Amino acid sequence: MKNQATPYLTFNGNAREALEYYKEIFEGEIFGIQTFGEADFPTPPEADDKVMHAEFKKDNLFLMVSDAFLSDSVQAGNNISLALELESEEEIQKLYARLSQKGTVLMELQDTFWGAKYAKVKDAYDVIWDLNFTKA
Repeated sequence: MKNQATPYLTFNGNAREALEYYKEIFEGEIFGIQTFGEADFPTPPEADDKVMHAEFKKDNLFLMVSDAFLSDSVQAGNNISLALELESEEEIQKLYARLSQKGTVLMELQDTFWGAKYAKVKDAYDVIWDLNFTKA
């Protein structure tokens, strides 16, 4: 693994508002905002301006943020996951297999439009993991 687990916060359409709130509270920086409308896959017009991915940083505090896709509902318990950036295809496949064994696959391991292998799995203790391996 390249780093520690990064908190990934998911919001019901108010990710931008939350980012501005965290910017004010922690005096940090928002960067890398990408909307669903900018993504390379079909998106309903009502999702175009919603945040697909953004990052917030202040010193050692680092958060990733997104809005839920339209069909998904955010509730306490599924509004935060831990993101792992992995170093190899072998590593992501190994962790995916292990977490899936007693957990629930929320998104199958797959190639993505952002140039990575990615999966989302809820483990046996209801902790949600975002597994990402960015291909060279």
